[in-house]
Amino acid sequence: MLSEISDGLSGGEAVVADGTLVPAARRALQVLRVLAAHAEPLPATTIARELDLPRSTTYQLLTAMAAEGFVVHLPEERRYGLGLATFEVGSAWLRHGRLERVATPLLVSLAATLGHTAHLSVLHGDESLYLLKQQPPRPQPLVTDVGVRLPAHLTASGRSLLAALPAAQVRAVVRPPLVGRTGRGPTTMAELRTLLAQDRRRGWAEEHGFITPGWSSVAASSTDHTGRPTAAVGITMPEDLGRDHVAEAGRAVQAAAADLTARLSGRPRP
Repeated sequence: MLSEISDGLSGGEAVVADGTLVPAARRALQVLRVLAAHAEPLPATTIARELDLPRSTTYQLLTAMAAEGFVVHLPEERRYGLGLATFEVGSAWLRHGRLERVATPLLVSLAATLGHTAHLSVLHGDESLYLLKQQPPRPQPLVTDVGVRLPAHLTASGRSLLAALPAAQVRAVVRPPLVGRTGRGPTTMAELRTLLAQDRRRGWAEEHGFITPGWSSVAASSTDHTGRPTAAVGITMPEDLGRDHVAEAGRAVQAAAADLTARLSGRPRP
């Protein structure tokens, strides 16, 4: 993608003699940094002003980056936000970096303390991608295994991550029609927005039979130093355990997610 931008804006030369990126490729990376530093999508004019670029150059960059999925254009708002490809790259870095090593002891502790399956997942497009799974002493037969992808709007893990995103980004990630699995769960964007608002107020997300009849899940998301979601810590349990047990599990995943945030950022837990 960056070489194509360079071809269009720098006469086709991808790198200079010493191997450094040409200005157009560097500017594309700067656009990503600007978008990542703001909680909401930005107008092209704001991006151009922050980078001191001509408007025509900025629109060319954004068009090329949108074609590759690194930015998303929101025409109704005349703004640009980070695209799905950016989240995929970020998720890949987390998977290949220290996320799994840092999160594993937290999942081990959750599974042992609560006696239920604990898992770690990230957003991959409009799906929850499960990276880790820790079984309790008595294993439970679940569909949430390592490498499994499920619709983010149905899973507690996916909703906890979506709830931490700006509304415009949620609209860019999740597109109707919303698929179902068991006849439960949100079927419209309005229903999803209502659930996400509840998740934010509560501090963790819940689903009851949305994925597998008879099973419930709770999850909370960890965040990076800018407040953007990185990964979700979740627990899955039988659906008939009662409200008090669900709330206990919710508080536990909320605390584990806060610990994960602190460990990833190197900052003390708030």
